[in-house]
Amino acid sequence: MKNFKIASTLIAALMLTAVVGCTSTPKQESAGQYIDDSVITTSVKAAIFNEPSLKVAEINVETFKGVVQLSGFVRSQDSIGTAVNIARGVNGVKSVKNDIRVK
Repeated sequence: MKNFKIASTLIAALMLTAVVGCTSTPKQESAGQYIDDSVITTSVKAAIFNEPSLKVAEINVETFKGVVQLSGFVRSQDSIGTAVNIARGVNGVKSVKNDIRVK
């Protein structure tokens, strides 16, 4: 009977460890977060596309948990500021990381 209690306690501890080990980390997204980020990315790209002074092909947009990262090469410093301001104005954007460079 004593061995049974020890064995069942050990199995319960192993199962608990396995469950805790399978939780998501801050670097992983749930399906809902992924879809939300996709919508934000598409909205930012559309807003950049609708701005005549910017070329959407020059600016890459990625989103992770509402944080938008802009990268690429543009022709002027003004274009960088315009792209950042447009991205900040999109619904759902928590913050903008700017990695755009001038050609």
